[in-house]
Amino acid sequence: MNTPFSLHDVVALLEDLPAKHFETGQPLLLRRGQIGTIVMTYDENAFEIEFADPEGRTYALLPVPASRLMRLRDVPEYAMA
Repeated sequence: MNTPFSLHDVVALLEDLPAKHFETGQPLLLRRGQIGTIVMTYDENAFEIEFADPEGRTYALLPVPASRLMRLRDVPEYAMA
């Protein structure tokens, strides 16, 4: 299977996901649409995602199945003719 995800891709959650704060361990609820970055690949079906605030401070780091992720794109792809 060819995965659409690569290391350092920016992704968004497709559904809410419980997590714990990276430093304090306090329970968090990451909401659908929450944006993170792939920082490790386990296999084609699971990735370690880092969620960080606008200043770059990590607040959650957890494995997420590919089925719960959408890759975000900032440039278009050219269509084949």
